[in-house]
Amino acid sequence: MTKYECDVCGYIYDPDLGDPEHGILPGTPFEALPEDWVCPECGIGKEDFTEVAD
Repeated sequence: MTKYECDVCGYIYDPDLGDPEHGILPGTPFEALPEDWVCPECGIGKEDFTEVAD
């Protein structure tokens, strides 16, 4: 699955890990994150994430 990087702080969302601290289970693709999900590091919305090339 594709990883995404926060354009503001550099946090990498890895779908294999999810974001369990915020209720996102491992295996959740970025596209399936709720619209109100925000970066756990800086709080920016998912619209400010960029796909990371493998």
